[in-house]
Amino acid sequence: MSNLARKQQQTYVQPNPKIETQMKPVHKRRKITPGEKLIAGLFIAFVCFMSIKIISTQASIYFINKDIHGLETSIQSKKKVNDDLKMQVSDMSTYERIWKKAKELGLKLNENNVKVVEEK
Repeated sequence: MSNLARKQQQTYVQPNPKIETQMKPVHKRRKITPGEKLIAGLFIAFVCFMSIKIISTQASIYFINKDIHGLETSIQSKKKVNDDLKMQVSDMSTYERIWKKAKELGLKLNENNVKVVEEK
């Protein structure tokens, strides 16, 4: 029964009356810790580094594209020259022109020395 008495004593204990006081709102100013400053500094440095890296990469891509465009222009002009030279070869290799040139040089057509070459 001693346990029962202790329980009753504990239940009858009355708390002290609360005194209501007016409390001013306390504005706690959050201080930035050195760790947060370090993290913020590292983040800003990372953003600056990556922006510079992106800009330099874009600049190098621009110059490479400029070189590629110049090479393509050069290739087109070389192709045009090659096509013009092919046209000159086809014009100069006609039978009539070759026969005329041979006559100027004093060559005669000997049927026994002519060999036919087939093109594949």
